Amino acid sequence: MVDVWAAPLAGMAAGALFVAAGGEVLLVRKTYGNRWDIPGGYVEPGESPARACARELSEELGLRRYPRRVLAVDWAPTESEPDKLLWIFDCGELAEDEHRIRLDFDELDHWEWVPVPRLDDYLVPRLARRLRGAREGLERGVTVYLEHGEPGFE
Repeated sequence: MVDVWAAPLAGMAAGALFVAAGGEVLLVRKTYGNRWDIPGGYVEPGESPARACARELSEELGLRRYPRRVLAVDWAPTESEPDKLLWIFDCGELAEDEHRIRLDFDELDHWEWVPVPRLDDYLVPRLARRLRGAREGLERGVTVYLEHGEPGFE
């Protein structure tokens, strides 16, 4: 019998999807790693995904925003790291607060509104798929479940 309490748990990260009036998605350019991403980061021990998202928005963009609802949850296995559950939240409109963005230049050096057809030019494929899924959730008013950026139950 497997002791489920001793089994390793998946790591978690949480991010915010902001969509402009024209449908563009807000991306931030990190100073490390795969570079382009949405605002967000890892969930700390004892922290909920929603609180992690709010904390990351404050740290990375200088914005006090709180998630309104979950748009997507993506199970993201990789060979090089433990499995992850990646949460994407709707954090409301950004148009009126756009001028308030203050980047944390230790982690981010640029932000940009990117049209959905150009996501593949900026992002690794699994993240582009994840954001398209989250946009679908936003448009349909539902939460989507994904596995590696693809619909999980189809």
